[in-house]
Amino acid sequence: MKTVLLVGLGRFGRHLARHLNELGHEVMAIDHNEERVNAALNFVTSGQIGDSTKEEFLSTLGVKNFDLCFVTISNNFQSSLETTSLLKEMGAKMVISRAERDGQAKFLLRNGADEVVYPEKQLAKWASLKYTGEHILDFIEIDDKYAIFEVIVPKEWVGKTIGELNIRKKYNVNIMAIKVDDQMDISITADTLFTADKTMVVLGEYKDLQRCFHIV
Repeated sequence: MKTVLLVGLGRFGRHLARHLNELGHEVMAIDHNEERVNAALNFVTSGQIGDSTKEEFLSTLGVKNFDLCFVTISNNFQSSLETTSLLKEMGAKMVISRAERDGQAKFLLRNGADEVVYPEKQLAKWASLKYTGEHILDFIEIDDKYAIFEVIVPKEWVGKTIGELNIRKKYNVNIMAIKVDDQMDISITADTLFTADKTMVVLGEYKDLQRCFHIV
């Protein structure tokens, strides 16, 4: 369990707070809007109404005591930048700030953010790959080069084994697990047989995954 300070209860902030709560983390949520804070009290540990760009307000929160600080302020980049900078100056261990474009990310990283997230950009990439690929069910981006995909077994692979297809040598793609009825099996061997009811969790470079699974 981690202690989390979350600043900004817009759409992304609310969703993030809910998921952190579901994972069992303690979340203190901050927003200048009283209605947003009150609405979040059902799924956060505590809430505070205040202006995160004011040092006097932030100093009352015990910033150093949180494992993570998320800055998810939307539609006001100046406030996001000032909040990020103040949190780091006050000794925040880890500051993750929301950005909408690359220019904002650069300023945030220069002014105290340890990492930057792009909710819209990342979701757009996920949706474009998932819904235009022929076999994709889900994916996780590792970096600009590598990703993990959950894919449907191509029809031409059904009835064949991993060894017969020689996937790793032919495509440079690693099969990490096989799923059947949402049950994960990581005991993969050359004799593992592909059937139509299975999906695969695979790791590789984008270019190799595209070539192997016709990802556009």
